[in-house]
Amino acid sequence: MRPDTPAENVDHAAEAARLERTAGLYPEDAETLLLRAAAHLELSGDRPAATKLYDRLLSPSEPAPAPLDNPSLVRALKASNLWEYDHEAEARAIIDGVRAAAPRDPAPWVIVAEALESHDELEAAHETFTEGARLLLTDVPEPPYATHPLLYGRHRVRRMLGLDHDEWDTLADTLHSMPVSLDELHDPKRVWSLGSDNPADLEAEISRLRAELGAYREALSRPFPVAMLHWPAGELAELLEAYPSLAAEYPSYDAHLASIEAALRELASSGTPNLGVVPGTVPSYEAFAASEGASPADPTLLPQYATTLAARGLAVAWPPQRGAACWCGSGRAYGDCHGADVAGNR
Repeated sequence: MRPDTPAENVDHAAEAARLERTAGLYPEDAETLLLRAAAHLELSGDRPAATKLYDRLLSPSEPAPAPLDNPSLVRALKASNLWEYDHEAEARAIIDGVRAAAPRDPAPWVIVAEALESHDELEAAHETFTEGARLLLTDVPEPPYATHPLLYGRHRVRRMLGLDHDEWDTLADTLHSMPVSLDELHDPKRVWSLGSDNPADLEAEISRLRAELGAYREALSRPFPVAMLHWPAGELAELLEAYPSLAAEYPSYDAHLASIEAALRELASSGTPNLGVVPGTVPSYEAFAASEGASPADPTLLPQYATTLAARGLAVAWPPQRGAACWCGSGRAYGDCHGADVAGNR
């Protein structure tokens, strides 16, 4: 949720202002854009300004095109931010509210649990991670990718509390794919090596930290992927009816889907990171063309439209995680649909 960008490379205050302006242009994406703006404000050190953005999203008096997609996430982020600049009582009250709401999205659970953990409330953090896991993972054959940080965080806190491994800890170990095991990453004694005079201890800790950072980065959202434009079947039919000249770009719906998958695989094989698929709609495409002073019939406008949608946070990462639905919207798992011939069916 928060930008994974070194502070020295980004003017976070300026980026937050840019995202706020963009939210004004695209109110239907205001939730995503303002959350990213708030993240930049937190990174800039202006936590009160970040709180104002969270309040703006949560305020019933603010005009909005639609209800929030994830109010629990906004509240969790607000609580985490408040606690960092000495508004502990308000943060605790919001955290209690998030837990009582029992959201079906793992992100709010992870954020409030990590807020408790970072302020040495390990027992409460453990309870929160466990509540989220029990709600989201009971009777689930395979944990969705988005729930992995919930299991990793719970594993970490249990290690800090000196608790024995349970079934969920074993599952977290199984899901973790980094070279350094979770037990080693979450060993409370690791901190001792930071005060060591032995260079070998410090080098070993640097390796562990790099592995841990890799795990966190893998779990982060990727807000600016290289995105391929996907027209759902109904939208493509409407597009071609309105602009027949684009038929050369889209000879058929099946060919359109096949070309997206082929292009993504080619980009992946060349080492291009942050790949995604972004769905288009005819009304938003026409509005984009108007904003650019161009004709929707111009095929050179299509990749620009895709890039703009991706910058607004609308892209879905490719390839989907194991067991996740295919990007094409068929409702089938990716491994049974456009990923069917991927080695090992991922």
